[in-house]
Amino acid sequence: MGAGFLRPLSEAQLKRLEEHRYRAAGRTLLDPPLQLFWGWLLGLVPTWLAPNAITLLGLATNLLSTLLLVYYCPGGTEQAPAYVYVLCGVGLFIYQSLDAIDGKQARRTNSSSPLGELFDHGCDSFSTVVVGLGSCLAVRLGTDSDLMFFCCFVGLFLFYCAHWQTYVSGSLRFAKIDVTEVQICIMLIFFLSAIGGATLWDNEIPVLGMRMKIVPVFGIILGAIYSCTNYFRVIFTGGTGKNGSTIAGTSVLSPALHIGLVIILAVMIYKKSTTHLFEEHPCLYVLMFGCVASKVTNKLVVAHMTRSKMKLQDTAFIGPGLLFFNQYFDSFLNEYIVLWIAMMLSLCDLLTYCTAVCVQIASHLHIEIFRIPQQAPDQVQSHHE
Repeated sequence: MGAGFLRPLSEAQLKRLEEHRYRAAGRTLLDPPLQLFWGWLLGLVPTWLAPNAITLLGLATNLLSTLLLVYYCPGGTEQAPAYVYVLCGVGLFIYQSLDAIDGKQARRTNSSSPLGELFDHGCDSFSTVVVGLGSCLAVRLGTDSDLMFFCCFVGLFLFYCAHWQTYVSGSLRFAKIDVTEVQICIMLIFFLSAIGGATLWDNEIPVLGMRMKIVPVFGIILGAIYSCTNYFRVIFTGGTGKNGSTIAGTSVLSPALHIGLVIILAVMIYKKSTTHLFEEHPCLYVLMFGCVASKVTNKLVVAHMTRSKMKLQDTAFIGPGLLFFNQYFDSFLNEYIVLWIAMMLSLCDLLTYCTAVCVQIASHLHIEIFRIPQQAPDQVQSHHE
């Protein structure tokens, strides 16, 4: 069991990983003009800087700026100083920019590999949690806990579905309006909150008679409908395996169990809490479940890249399970304390899994995670963007 924990991938999975090639289709509306900026930015990056280091730097910038906002707005109803919203907007811009050039740097230095693709998607999975939470705090959505709960968790679900369709079809597909456009809209939200304060979103829109904060919520709802329509069309019709199954030959519905369990646990604990746990500690609640969702999303990416089946049994559910058990058996411990314990368990589990997978793949491919090899390994691949 210990060996499996430290070496989560089997030899067969590692062998199939060598054969993996990145495939993507489609461009978003803003990609063409932004490509000019990203190309210019790439020219400023030294050739010795490893692509994975660029990816991690972008995630750290985004995470730290959002954690500062969490510090000032732990309940989702407070207003932070203007500079905090500016930092969040800038942090998201830096993350988006670095996330766009890490693959370019890999091709530029002839160091593209399956590890780089996995590392990029892994950082993106947790960044989705951070960006969703930060945008909710910027508009004081904590004043309506139901809306905040929905907006935070729909982002996790959509990101998972994006990779679910990749698991089914073998190709990551981008719509005309996708993550790039959403990130720019969120940057605008941060900057508007910096200019007018977070209470700006409590003002009513003339004629319509609804609060301004409902506008981004409607945007999320419409975006979710639009994205799910595209995702599930591919999921149910785009299978490339035998009889329309996934490329791994497994059922197209099997990934639903993992994200479904995450959402079910989150909703049941949210509804059952006797002390309104989410309303009092929304940030900690979202971050805890975000770690769990990020873990299962990473496992889905690994399953796609290694053409293997996902197992429902997972240590990622220990944290939420503990919180669930505490809720449904008369809260034998203080809910806030159990939430912190669940948070630490989920975070440690996520970090342990990601570290173990990266180290195992790097060792198998004879490459280093944060260093460009002098000579590209045999497994180096040319990624299409």
